[in-house]
Amino acid sequence: MVELKTPAEIERMAVTGRFVAQVLADLSAAAEPGVNLMDLERQARRMVSDRGAVSCYWDYSPSFGRGPFRNVICLSVDDAVLHGMPHDHVLADGELLTLDFAVSIDGWVADAATTVPVGEPRPGDARLVESTRTALAAGIAAAVPGARMGDVSAAVGAVADEHGYPVSLELGGHGLGRTMHEDPHVANYGRPGRGFPLRPGLTLAIEPWWSATCDELVVDPDGWTLRLADGSPGAHSEHTIAVTEDGPRVLTAFD
Repeated sequence: MVELKTPAEIERMAVTGRFVAQVLADLSAAAEPGVNLMDLERQARRMVSDRGAVSCYWDYSPSFGRGPFRNVICLSVDDAVLHGMPHDHVLADGELLTLDFAVSIDGWVADAATTVPVGEPRPGDARLVESTRTALAAGIAAAVPGARMGDVSAAVGAVADEHGYPVSLELGGHGLGRTMHEDPHVANYGRPGRGFPLRPGLTLAIEPWWSATCDELVVDPDGWTLRLADGSPGAHSEHTIAVTEDGPRVLTAFD
C-alpha cells in the first residue's frame, strides 16, 4: 500500500532528513586513513542519542538478514557495497567507504547514503562514485507528477549504460515515511512510461548502486554485508525525496 504524505508531513520528514544529512557529512569528513569503523559507529550512536532520534537499523530483523542488526549505520568498504556491518576494521588509504544511515524523528523517517574515498582515490574510483551521484540526480529529476516509476528507473539506468556499468535489479530504492521501507519499489533500471504513477505526496528513497564490472552479490559470514562477487569496489548514492506539485524535493540534501 502506498501512502501519500501531506505537505505538513513532508516538512516533518525534512527535519529528519536534515539530521541524516548532517550525520553523513560529519562521518564522511571523519573517514580518514587510520580510523576504525567502530569509531564511526560510536560517533553515529552519540549523534542519534543527542538528537533524540530512533535508529531504523538497531534491532532490524528482515527476512534477508541474520538479525537483529545491532548497529545504527551501515559501513561498507570497497567490494562490500551494501548493508555493511560495522566491525573492527582500520580504514586504509585508497579504500572506498559507503555510509548508509536512516533514522526516525518524531515518527518520520529519512534515509540516505554516500560513498567517499578514504585518502587518495584509486584510478577509476572517482568515476565510479560520480556515476552513482549523477544517476541519483537523474532519477530525482525524473520524479515529477504525471511521470511513472519506470521513468525514474530508466533515468538511473541510462547513466549506468553510459558508463558501461552493469546494474543489478536485486536491490534498489523504496518508499518510506512512517517506516524505513514502504511501497513502491524503485528499481535502478527500467522502461520509461511503465510502472506506478507518481503523484504529489509520494516520498521515495532513490539509491543507485553498482560496480564497474559485476552485478552479482554474495553475503558475508556475518549474514548482513553484501559484497560484489568478483571483489570489485562498489559505490552507492541515496537521497530521500518527495514528489510535489513544484517538482521533486530532496529531503536529505548534503551541504
